[in-house]
Amino acid sequence: MLPQNKIMENCTDTNNSTICTGIPYKDSKTLLVAVYSIVFAIGLPANCLTSLLTFMQIQRNKVIAIYIFSLSLCELMYLSTLPLWILYVQDEHHWTMGEKACRVTGFIFFCNIYISILLLCCISVDRYVALVYALESRGRRGQKKAIIIVFFLFAVVAIIHVPVFYMEDNPGHKTCFETLPLDIKLASFSFARFLFGFAIPFTILIFTNYKIFQSTKTSSSLTCRQKAKVKYLAIAIIVIFLMCFAPYHVVLIIRSIYFMFHQNCSCPFEEDIYSVFTVFLCLATANSIADPIIYVLVSENVRKDFYRSLRRWRLNSSRLNSSINHKTDSIKWKMSKESQEGGVREEHKETTDSSDIQKTCNSGKDQ
Repeated sequence: MLPQNKIMENCTDTNNSTICTGIPYKDSKTLLVAVYSIVFAIGLPANCLTSLLTFMQIQRNKVIAIYIFSLSLCELMYLSTLPLWILYVQDEHHWTMGEKACRVTGFIFFCNIYISILLLCCISVDRYVALVYALESRGRRGQKKAIIIVFFLFAVVAIIHVPVFYMEDNPGHKTCFETLPLDIKLASFSFARFLFGFAIPFTILIFTNYKIFQSTKTSSSLTCRQKAKVKYLAIAIIVIFLMCFAPYHVVLIIRSIYFMFHQNCSCPFEEDIYSVFTVFLCLATANSIADPIIYVLVSENVRKDFYRSLRRWRLNSSRLNSSINHKTDSIKWKMSKESQEGGVREEHKETTDSSDIQKTCNSGKDQ
């Protein structure tokens, strides 16, 4: 009876406050800062390189490159906000950069998760159509359709998360999108995020990749190397999805279910599960360094693409340097020519002056 009375006391204390005050933020501080810093240091150059190489593939009319390029841009947008999250965690989860900055940063975080999930689905569906319906899809899979699909996904996800800018914070709530305990709106939104942002896309991934495995087994037009590449791509997408997004959404739905049944006493549970939720949040963030792996598996020859882009960069830089040197030489030549002309003019002037003086002297003598 004593432990139950203690729980009831905690629940009574929670009812008197709109904020959970016992969340162990300090326990996860080192982990979050370390993970965010590593993801930023690795993810930024990796996604920059991926976006450059996939842009080259777009120029060669590769349809799947549209999705990977969009995925890289999405990750770069999220990576640009990581320094703000690092400062936030170091300040003991006190957001000091203004309300608008908090809302924009949170908006980018939520959009990044679900745009990444939907783009992974697009990559799987594109591979499924290209392999299972190889003849039927010829001429129907095009870059224009892929661009329209990407813009549609970005627009839908952005519109769905617009309410982020109008959410009401509790008075005295200094955190950024860490509303603890949950409320009815957030719990309901979490159910929708789990269903439409995780469960349905996961079903699509399982179905399409299962069909891809079946098709590659019976295909006679693919070489052994191509079959292995297709299988590795399918496995990588499923592993990335399960490792990065499944734990985060499982804890999200558990928190929401618990809140629905214990609306007046959810703070003790939130305090207990917060550390676990933080670890899974780190896995979701690690998605930013996992996505370039997809490009490596999709590309026919990563080294060729890399060296081709490197040669192009060197060629452009050499052209730029040569044009700069040419301009510099022309300017120097003009300046030297002008100085030479100026010297001739001075000599001519001096000669003219000396002749005038000589004439003056001669005329003086005659007088």
